[in-house]
Amino acid sequence: MTRTIAVAVVALLTLTGSANENREPYSQARSVHDLVGDLAAQDPMVRARAACEMRELGDAAADAIEPLTKLLGDAAPVEPVVCSRNWWRSNPNDLTSPGEQAAAALVAIGTRAFQPVLGALHSTLWTARRNAAWALGAFDDQRAVEALVEALKDREPGVREQVAWALGAIDDKRAVQPLIGVLKDPDPRVRRQAAWALGAIDDPAAADALSATLTDTDERTREQAAWALGAIDDRSAVPALIRSLNDQGERVRKQAAWALGAIDDSRAVEPLVKALSDQSNGVRQQAAWALGAIGDSRALPGLLPALKDADAGVRKQAAWAIGAIGK
Repeated sequence: MTRTIAVAVVALLTLTGSANENREPYSQARSVHDLVGDLAAQDPMVRARAACEMRELGDAAADAIEPLTKLLGDAAPVEPVVCSRNWWRSNPNDLTSPGEQAAAALVAIGTRAFQPVLGALHSTLWTARRNAAWALGAFDDQRAVEALVEALKDREPGVREQVAWALGAIDDKRAVQPLIGVLKDPDPRVRRQAAWALGAIDDPAAADALSATLTDTDERTREQAAWALGAIDDRSAVPALIRSLNDQGERVRKQAAWALGAIDDSRAVEPLVKALSDQSNGVRQQAAWALGAIGDSRALPGLLPALKDADAGVRKQAAWAIGAIGK
């Protein structure tokens, strides 16, 4: 059945590049030699901006690979307006750093920068290892998988978190079992990133471990595990996801409802109908979508009253679900 996916959890560590219409484009008149000099400036804003300009040059900045690699450990906080495009984590208002901008520049240079970045995974500076991990994920080169798997043992949780993201971005099944092990990492940020990565790789071998993760002490990890199970689409996860419809966390219940709709298993119809009475508007709306996605007529007696729900979004989703079941 072709379905429209209504809700999905996304990895928080992806670095993105989106145009900022309020800033003028970089001038490429400055030479790489001049920019390399700026990478050693005392002002971190100057260092970061030089890395930004090298990113815009792409392959033409290949002569700067060595100094950019050395800059990966530079964690000096810098305002995001330093660059014309956003290349940092999650929120575009978050501070960036020269090291993060150097990682983006190395990725823009291309494959010639791969080996130096791979070597930076062994830097004595944990920020350099973290930024190298992001760059390796952005390279999307399977040659990095073995080194990244080893880096899952890094002593710094910030590095392990970024390594888990990188392995999900590369999408190589060799990472599945190591990532399953990371679902028990002592740091919840690492556990939730491992759950996302397993969903991104989409291997049914992870279904049992992710189902067990639905009882994790961290709500966001449970939420991410529910998303991953829906992405993997393995019916063995249905009983655990049904139990998660009663999770204390609203976000978990909502994501479990989405996952059950994505998996499309009729065993979920009755529990999803019960979820139409959830105290959360978002959960009720997602349950209605899931029932429409499954398309089982047994859901109609529960969906018809939802047409009078106090929340307009629930009413709209219930109407869609009723139409989808009637097709």
